Amino acid sequence: MSETTFPLIGTKAPSTTRIVPVILSGGSGSRLWPVSRASYPKQLWPLVSDRTMLQETALRGVGEMFEAPIVICNNEHRFLIAEQLRAAGIEDARIVLEPVGRNSAPAIAAAALLVAETDPDAVLWIMAADAVITRPETMAQLMPAAAAAAQRGHIVVFGMHPTRPETGYGYIEAGKPLAKLPEASTVASFIEKPDAATASDLIASGKYMWNSGMFVFTAGTLLKEMETYAPAVLTPVRQAVERRASDLVFQRLDAPSFTATPDISFDYAVMEHTDHAVVIAGDFGWTDVGSWDALWDISDKDDSGNVIHGNVFLEAARGSYVRSDEILTAVVGVEDVIVVATRDAVLVTQQSKAQDVKKMVARLQSAGRREAQSHNRCYRPWGFYESLIQDSRFQVKRIVVTPGEKLSLQKHYHRAEHWIVVSGVARVTRDEEQITVHENQSIYLPQHCTHRLENPGRIPLVLIEIQTGSYLGEDDIIRLEDTYNRN
Repeated sequence: MSETTFPLIGTKAPSTTRIVPVILSGGSGSRLWPVSRASYPKQLWPLVSDRTMLQETALRGVGEMFEAPIVICNNEHRFLIAEQLRAAGIEDARIVLEPVGRNSAPAIAAAALLVAETDPDAVLWIMAADAVITRPETMAQLMPAAAAAAQRGHIVVFGMHPTRPETGYGYIEAGKPLAKLPEASTVASFIEKPDAATASDLIASGKYMWNSGMFVFTAGTLLKEMETYAPAVLTPVRQAVERRASDLVFQRLDAPSFTATPDISFDYAVMEHTDHAVVIAGDFGWTDVGSWDALWDISDKDDSGNVIHGNVFLEAARGSYVRSDEILTAVVGVEDVIVVATRDAVLVTQQSKAQDVKKMVARLQSAGRREAQSHNRCYRPWGFYESLIQDSRFQVKRIVVTPGEKLSLQKHYHRAEHWIVVSGVARVTRDEEQITVHENQSIYLPQHCTHRLENPGRIPLVLIEIQTGSYLGEDDIIRLEDTYNRN
């Protein structure tokens, strides 16, 4: 399934309308484990199309009525997000780094404060980076009404007509339509994620819709409401924005100020208190793809109701989601199951228990399992590496360096390294030497030596690294100089 960008709809809204897309990219998506993990969460994966979910989200805000997007994310993902936006043709995004995760209210406040510095009347469109909209053309048709409502001082939330009694979403009850803007209605009530019986009752009543978590408002309106209902959030976030620092193409919020902010969602902080909330409802095909069964639900299926991705063979299977990122995965004689195989972990569950994957991830975290948080492949601003073999005193890695990039100038106290070039050309600094290493050549880097790896070529540099020593942890890296300003 492929998503498209919005049609240009600027002619339907006032000529002065200026909409700033704000993308929140702070979640880890643990219910989509083992693909989605904190080190590489679901919004960075192409789960529903050829583009990643972040790219699909950003491209919804492309058109003549939209300004450059603001992306709020954590420090670890900054280079991945910047590269994915560039690959989607979005070169002018403002990427704002949160020093710690503090839920949606502080992130939204930061975006509003940044926009208000130049235009407090600007309209913001808040989106999560990890949601899907299968009918973007319908979403586009709702935007002019949302912008008009925002310019009249309302805080708009988009409600999605529900298709099933979902327990993973919040719900909205619509009140009376606005007199001068009948597309929007007052909000009668918000209901947080219900249990299954309550969700069924809400659907049966016909009065409730899913809370999409997408909001539209002006920067000025939002800041006034936060001053009234969430000053404990706004005050430290304002300090964090005022004291922000530039770092390459990123803007870093001040860490001490932002850390003092309460961990609270925008719904709890503002929407459940404000008198300015309105809802605009539609059938725009929204889902937050929060679990594997939700992904099965929106994906194309074969004649037996199966969804398959990757190196998969099925025999007499029905109604199942089976994904393999690398190894052959064969599934025989099962119904309504989810099987997800990655290089270092396999998940098997009934579709009806898909929401419980989050509980398993919590157990893995409690057990100290690396697989709960990190993939075997670790991405860096210069490329990536992955462990192939590991023992107590040696480790074998594959390292891939993007053309024109280089690792930090560094040393190790506890290990030596041997690099073998598989493809491409390596420029290696070793103490006072600078050595060019070609395919099928190798170089030895003894313990304590100062060294750096660069790719001066036009194709990716691929090498095998063999580490030997008494300690092989990643914290045995002493960076002496770094292009990417990493400590």
